[in-house]
Amino acid sequence: MKKQLFTAFALGLSLLSGVAMAQSTTTRLRGTIQQVSDGTLAITTGDGRTVTVALTDKTHVIGISRATMGDIKPDSYIGTAAIPQADGSQVALEVSVFDPAMRGVGDGHYAWDLAPGSTMTNGAVGDLVGTSGRTMTVKYKGGEQKVMVPKSVPIVAVAPADRSLLKAGAHAIVIAPQGSGGPQEAVAVLVGRDGVVPPM
Repeated sequence: MKKQLFTAFALGLSLLSGVAMAQSTTTRLRGTIQQVSDGTLAITTGDGRTVTVALTDKTHVIGISRATMGDIKPDSYIGTAAIPQADGSQVALEVSVFDPAMRGVGDGHYAWDLAPGSTMTNGAVGDLVGTSGRTMTVKYKGGEQKVMVPKSVPIVAVAPADRSLLKAGAHAIVIAPQGSGGPQEAVAVLVGRDGVVPPM
């Protein structure tokens, strides 16, 4: 049963990441949870706005915890927001190491909104080379990217979680469709454990 639930979760997140997250009609609200009540969540973003979204039985909760470069192995499934370089490589802004149950989520290479000109690459690590093994090849369907991971960038573990993590004061990213009146129902909430700020 647990495996079936994780499989359903991963399939749902794959659709979310591969389709909804890449669309201009989807918004990512990065900030601090202010309040969680019956069926709603209020988050205050970095620019001072407080936005309320609906939580439904289809809203996925994803826990974000601290990890290290040592947690990244050949064939690990990861996501990395990065800045493209003149030689075609990428320099990571963050690296997210996915739980095996989430393998395949958001597979590909596409534009991202973490920094001007940034990209997101989700795929399997082909190898780790370079100084201290901090350059990795990330392979996804249809291509691959060489990504250098500076020592200063945050590395986190990403895994399915439950709503007990949704508490006032927790750092989070809320993913929701952008409606005419602003964000509507939350498709997913990525929430930091133990004070972690989701870096993606």
